[in-house]
Amino acid sequence: MELKLTREDTLERLLKSYEAYYDITMIEDGQPYLKALCEFYEHNQKYVISKKAELWSADGEEFLYLFEVPHLTEETYSQCKTYAYEDGMKRLHIGPGHMYSYITAVFVCDSCTADAAAALKKSRIHKSFHFSLHGWMDYRTVVISGENGKIEGNRAGHCVVKIMKKVLYSKSKKGEILL
Repeated sequence: MELKLTREDTLERLLKSYEAYYDITMIEDGQPYLKALCEFYEHNQKYVISKKAELWSADGEEFLYLFEVPHLTEETYSQCKTYAYEDGMKRLHIGPGHMYSYITAVFVCDSCTADAAAALKKSRIHKSFHFSLHGWMDYRTVVISGENGKIEGNRAGHCVVKIMKKVLYSKSKKGEILL
């Protein structure tokens, strides 16, 4: 399962897979390592007979921050984590009908220090809004290291790690069928 990809190839594959579902904004200036912000919004509702007789509605959103770092250190990780969390919290739409929000930081790097990997795995931020009546927020983080081809994440980011492995290490391209 280990395949060596350059940072540029990894970013290109990730952005290509996200473009169908996310609103992608490429970042040229500002945060030094931030390459893209991907936003996803979802609205679900159930109603009876007409839309005026709404039984329930639920909104979900995700803000994915794509960082490109040559060598990820604990200090760099901490700075980027703080930026993603603070910016993501400003973007949340909390209120009645809000169900969940994810703030996801993805680090694409050539190499990663052991301290940074440990800090990333231990990272846990969970917020509940009005005792979960107005939803909740989870902070997910993932590192993709080109040095050894590993993809690791924190506990909340486990599902993101699975998706990244499929996107980056799948033998088929979108639209192709493996025989």
